[in-house]
Amino acid sequence: MNIVVLISGNGSNLQAIIDACESGKIAGTLRAVFSNKADAFGLQRARDAGIPAHALSAGQFATREAFDRELMQEIDAYAPDLVVLAGYMRILSPAFVAHYTGRLINIHPSLLPKYPGLHTHRQVLENGDAEHGTSVHFVTDELDGGPVILQAKVPVFDGDDEADITARVQAQEHAIYPLVVSWFADGRLKMQDNAAWLDGQKLSPLGHASDE
Repeated sequence: MNIVVLISGNGSNLQAIIDACESGKIAGTLRAVFSNKADAFGLQRARDAGIPAHALSAGQFATREAFDRELMQEIDAYAPDLVVLAGYMRILSPAFVAHYTGRLINIHPSLLPKYPGLHTHRQVLENGDAEHGTSVHFVTDELDGGPVILQAKVPVFDGDDEADITARVQAQEHAIYPLVVSWFADGRLKMQDNAAWLDGQKLSPLGHASDE
């Protein structure tokens, strides 16, 4: 199972996946890491683990489509079975999404379908929500709208600020994202008929409810 990860920043979820691959929890090989930002710290995490790390700047390309075409070519050189978005902050072109349909996953810091897009922690605080969380989902053309695979919930306490919530959510992300990648690598997870399926069972719109 060849895995390629796309990042834009610190790469903490990337690190969780690297660790899970190295420990054997994921039955796959992390073949390469790509970033749209050359100074993304996640690229250094990849290099430290001996994983090829590549940066591709959007400024080199006239259009989003041209950027994505080049990115697809470079990703495909690693023959990926799964492409993992781990804090990749560019909106993908329809051609990119179509090319990797069924083998492209993302993690989003909210309990989808609530709060697609940016600034989820801020919205939770402004709306006085009692709980928050994170969702792993297959990627489709709808922004943060693909079939949900797995969610993790966290409480929101009085006096919390964005930093408190971010830390709480990220701790859950680092647990559930490698787990979902391992399901895919083991052949247990797939997307079919615009739904997520695990072990031959169609998952609910909110994903798999489990204490695994």
